[in-house]
Amino acid sequence: MNTRGDYASQDPLATATVAVVTPPPVIAPAHDHAVSWGAIFAGAAAAAALSLVLLILGVGLGLSSVSPWAYEGVSKETFGWSSIAWLTVTAIAASGLGGYIAGRLRNKWSNLHGDETYFRDTAHGFLSWAVATLLTAGLLTTAIGGVIGAGAKVAGATAGAAATTAGGLAAAAGPAAMGDTNGDLQYWVDGLFRANPNAPAAPMAPPPGDPAAAPGAPQAGVMPPPPRPMPGGERGPGPGRGGDVRAEVNRIVVNSLKSNTMDPADTQYLAQLVANQTGMSQAEAQARVTDMQTRLRATLDKAKADAKQAADDARKATAYAALWLFITLLIGAFSASLFATWGGRRRDL
Repeated sequence: MNTRGDYASQDPLATATVAVVTPPPVIAPAHDHAVSWGAIFAGAAAAAALSLVLLILGVGLGLSSVSPWAYEGVSKETFGWSSIAWLTVTAIAASGLGGYIAGRLRNKWSNLHGDETYFRDTAHGFLSWAVATLLTAGLLTTAIGGVIGAGAKVAGATAGAAATTAGGLAAAAGPAAMGDTNGDLQYWVDGLFRANPNAPAAPMAPPPGDPAAAPGAPQAGVMPPPPRPMPGGERGPGPGRGGDVRAEVNRIVVNSLKSNTMDPADTQYLAQLVANQTGMSQAEAQARVTDMQTRLRATLDKAKADAKQAADDARKATAYAALWLFITLLIGAFSASLFATWGGRRRDL
């Protein structure tokens, strides 16, 4: 025991050992991107390619099932419903494939609850469908324009034809009024100047050498006189000649098409011309002119009705095509979103 109150000196060779604890470096977690654009574009490219393949296949099957010949091929109703079914199948298959690829190839998200993961997968599928739709529309601009715009073009053309049928007939009658026999109204004018079928036939000349022959009858070997020209067929510059008569009749008929009925004075004048050219009575000529007006206007009304019916059919076809295309696009968007959730779920396993 040390009674001097001092402590023993420490060994100068003794060293103190100090443990130093170094904490590990703090590494920030990688930032999870909410949108994986690479997966979206990959799914969109796959969807657009499959859509193109299926559409080409559908066109081939459709053209092989129809025929321009009667009683051959499928009916237009069957063809329409088959086209709708094929477009629906195409939308489901192509959009589903694109959505599944987008969901399967997206980044794996950490520290996310189930609802957020489900929403992001759905968004990836929808975005892949949107990009694929725009890409397909760009590649198939002419095809889509044909489906949507063909009916509208036909409707506009037929509606215009219905509105200008009378004007078209009048314009076509213009060359006929100048003496061109190719005019559309020339047929009706020819009908006015046809020979009277009820006129008695001329007696046949007795054969040469017949004692009952008239003294002035032509003998054998003597050329008979030239036949009389057909009524209304005379051509010449003078007034009252056939060419001028037909041109005048054409102008009268064209003018009558501008109103509902022909002017009574024009009707009576035409009846006089017909009577003079064909040898018919005034009453018969009047009846022929009236019948020509009735049949001509009936033909004109039928052409207008046919044009309006064609325009209405084209309008309905275009409306139905647009509505069903809208429905198939919605089905495609739903399929892409649904399949993207399946692909994302497989990705997180």
